Amino acid sequence: MNAPHVPDIGDVEAAAERLRGIAVETPLLRSPELDERVGGTVLLKAENLQRTGSFKIRGAYNLMSQLTPEQASHGVVAWSSGNHAQGVAAAGTLLGIRTTIVMPEDAPRAKIENTRRLGGEPVLYDRYTGDREAIARKIAAERGAELVPSYEHSDIIAGQGTVGLEIMDQALDYGLVPDQVLICCGGGGLGSGCAIAIKARSAETRVYLVEPEDFDDTRRSFEQGRRVRNEGKARSICDALQTDMPGQMTFDINRRLASGVLTVSDDEVREAIRFAFRYLKLVVEPGGAVALAAVLAGKVDTNGKVTAVVLSGGNIDTALFAAIQSEDGEERLSPS
Repeated sequence: MNAPHVPDIGDVEAAAERLRGIAVETPLLRSPELDERVGGTVLLKAENLQRTGSFKIRGAYNLMSQLTPEQASHGVVAWSSGNHAQGVAAAGTLLGIRTTIVMPEDAPRAKIENTRRLGGEPVLYDRYTGDREAIARKIAAERGAELVPSYEHSDIIAGQGTVGLEIMDQALDYGLVPDQVLICCGGGGLGSGCAIAIKARSAETRVYLVEPEDFDDTRRSFEQGRRVRNEGKARSICDALQTDMPGQMTFDINRRLASGVLTVSDDEVREAIRFAFRYLKLVVEPGGAVALAAVLAGKVDTNGKVTAVVLSGGNIDTALFAAIQSEDGEERLSPS
């Protein structure tokens, strides 16, 4: 069996061409309040404003747009906690491909409903007792459909890497080169793709992956030099980042290019969501807020540095968002 193709900067640049006019070139934002708070310059890549509300359409469309007509005619099957599901569904509608996505039954209701609205067919399962990948592979085998993994595929990684390309190009518009870039990490597709792009443009820029502290499989994998799995009892509000373990390809790339892995608590994530809404006027979901949480919590040195942060998604249920905003925190606004 031939070894899978490991993407490089050429693959990321080719993905950017395929995504032109499909994916939104999301803004790279600055905030005086944030800069003052952390003692440096922070650049926020607002992928929560992306089509479908997260970066995931980049990888999904990049892969699916390269299927042959014969492959496309049998449809595709994916597995996802919600954001990849919406990206696959949207890409399928754009390309005229039937899409079926295996999703946890406790995924945010908005993600399930949006997947249907975008043209996808959700198949629900229990994330704590079921095997979503096995379910998806069985459906694909029965239909002769193609699989669209959420991270462990060279075309997915290359598509997600276009976020990193945009960060580096947009930072130059400010006359800046990031000293470090913080990126959320579940299976590692976004981090590995962005690391390829960022390091190709600036070898000195450091890349940090950020995980929920109870889903720290990538951090522990880095420490042990091999992929390790999260315990089944692990829980987090960061539904988008609840993967069992890193992908093999994504882990190999990240271990080679990333400078380290940071972790944040659910409370630190809640504070980041409050900060994003109150000061940046942005709605960010828990999994999409972990990199901002790491900056706000001082998990990385930002003093006098240029730090880019990926806000990877904004698909949060309204009830959870309202509850987080109503909680006490140091950013609570005083009555006027």
